Amino acid sequence: MLNRYHWFYYRLRSLSTAEVRFRLRQYLQRQTDKQLVGWKATVTLSSWPDSVLAIHTDHLPTLTFPLEHKIFDHTLDYSYPIDWHLDIGTNKRFPLTYTREINIHNEAYGNAKYVWEVNRFLFLPVLALRYRNTADPRELSRLIAIISSWVKANPYLTGVNWYSNMEVNIRLINWFVCWNILDASVLAKADPVFQRFAESIWLPIIYQHCTYSRNNLPLHAAANNQLIAGYAGLFIASSFWNFPESVAWSAFAKTGLEQEMQRQHSPEGINREEAADYIQFTADLFLIAYVTGLRTKNPFSALYLNQLENIFSYIGHSLDEQGNFPQYGDEGIGRLWTLNEQVPFNNFRSLLTSAAILFGDPVSKQRSNGFDLKNRLLFGNEGLQKFNSISAKETTLSSRFYPLEGHYILRKQETDKNEIYIHFNAAPLGYQASAAHGHADALSFIMHIDGQPFFVDSGTYFQHASDWRRYFVSTRAHNTVCIDYQNQAYQDEDLRWLNHYDVTIQKAESNKHSDEISASHNGYNRIGCSHQRQMEFDKLTNRLLIHDQIDSKHGSNHTVEVLFHVHPSVRFRAKSRNHFVLSHPQTKRLVVLQIDPSLQVEVVNGQMHPTLLGWYSSEIYQKQATCVFRAFLTTGAEKRVELKHQIMVQS
Repeated sequence: MLNRYHWFYYRLRSLSTAEVRFRLRQYLQRQTDKQLVGWKATVTLSSWPDSVLAIHTDHLPTLTFPLEHKIFDHTLDYSYPIDWHLDIGTNKRFPLTYTREINIHNEAYGNAKYVWEVNRFLFLPVLALRYRNTADPRELSRLIAIISSWVKANPYLTGVNWYSNMEVNIRLINWFVCWNILDASVLAKADPVFQRFAESIWLPIIYQHCTYSRNNLPLHAAANNQLIAGYAGLFIASSFWNFPESVAWSAFAKTGLEQEMQRQHSPEGINREEAADYIQFTADLFLIAYVTGLRTKNPFSALYLNQLENIFSYIGHSLDEQGNFPQYGDEGIGRLWTLNEQVPFNNFRSLLTSAAILFGDPVSKQRSNGFDLKNRLLFGNEGLQKFNSISAKETTLSSRFYPLEGHYILRKQETDKNEIYIHFNAAPLGYQASAAHGHADALSFIMHIDGQPFFVDSGTYFQHASDWRRYFVSTRAHNTVCIDYQNQAYQDEDLRWLNHYDVTIQKAESNKHSDEISASHNGYNRIGCSHQRQMEFDKLTNRLLIHDQIDSKHGSNHTVEVLFHVHPSVRFRAKSRNHFVLSHPQTKRLVVLQIDPSLQVEVVNGQMHPTLLGWYSSEIYQKQATCVFRAFLTTGAEKRVELKHQIMVQS
């Protein structure tokens, strides 16, 4: 834990002069905004927009759309009236007061994320599809009633659903999708009831959302995926609906998207937040904005399109044989919009379908979902024809290094679908001073065999301050070296990162026979230590050698831990004290782990005391016990400790 002096020093250092000015402006704006509480907008469109997405009812009859929507580990049945301020996980409720005065971390109100997930309206496109599929007026009436009840329950700037600009814009994008599915401009001409609803309720609340979005963009410390969502929602809405301010809003948001596309991604298209799950979320934002720009004759630049292609390329090369993306950083399972398709849906693979259509890439097609309903809505029959015209030639992927970004994919893939897949993380802690979604996972690795996870990142579980959050973002929750039970970076009491480590790459070489990376970080300089790790993957023998070097400037006593976390499905048997054979029920191949003989080894599973250890979270708000091989020693006078471990894959 930091003492008060260290906390103040690092916190002050993380705030720029510009951010201090921004926070002051925010404070003053909040005082002004109180006068707008309950504002009722009136707006009239000179012309209603034509649909820019493609939906054809002849493709829908074989599909069914349930009246249920998963909210993390709970289910929302929206055939019943919805309490828009209720946390369905705890049955606690957020107050109907001025939104800026609500403490979203007050446990008496519940968990704001559960409330926001309902209020994102991710279920509404499915309801719109139900109506398009059946033409049943009861389905349209249900949709009208749901939106109307939201408007009534959420006066402007009142309640927790006006708290976050990102939530406002996700809701706005889902309303855009629904408007297009309904083909609302045509529907209004045939249905006077719907027309009155759209004119008196739906369009005014859409306009309010645009106004809010423009005036409440998250900048500075929050200028990450939240800012992308803010620009994307405003661009899509103002490009589609012709409000009086739409031209100015659209130009402003488009410029912002162009800038953030480059600023928040490396030249190779890797998101700088260092949170893998957020890649599919932001890619969806950039994609739907791009499609909207094309259809409304407001296209983005060639530079934007090139970076979108880079993002898709990184996704394609990072998936394993079963379509699993490497876990690193926060897991949010955030989806921009969903159609609740009945087959298990992998949004990373769906994005590769989009990549294949946009760029004619055979590798993207090979690793995609096929032409799914989401892409049918985005690209229509023309997109299907493009997708079908792309060569179906199978491509065997090899290792892929991203040295500037610190991500390394070590891969041996064979024609019979056998694959050894390793992701080595030598990346920065995260984006901006706060690194809000980064974990202290320098020089960690994961390993999948034939698409099945063996050595894993522990996941996220919680995203708000708690002992569980502290554990899952910690160095000890990752497959790396931890010294003196400390993280590789400081955290304050609210679990914000206050300083970042630097990672240095000494060597990175790859050929068809082997991969080798050597890297170090300076996160333990404050205690006079350093850690360097060398990863050598021999593809001929299916052997991964891990060489850890720990240096101590003063040769004083330190506890060194080397941690190997395995997936809950993995079983093991011990051949000797430091020698283990691991198996997974979904592959016949075995993994042999041999830990340096100088280390003591204990297997920890679901430990609660004296510290948390041995837990795995497959998605947010879900956790289970799993095994961790904790190998450790206490150094003495020696200034250097060298440890060698070996992982072999056996058929």
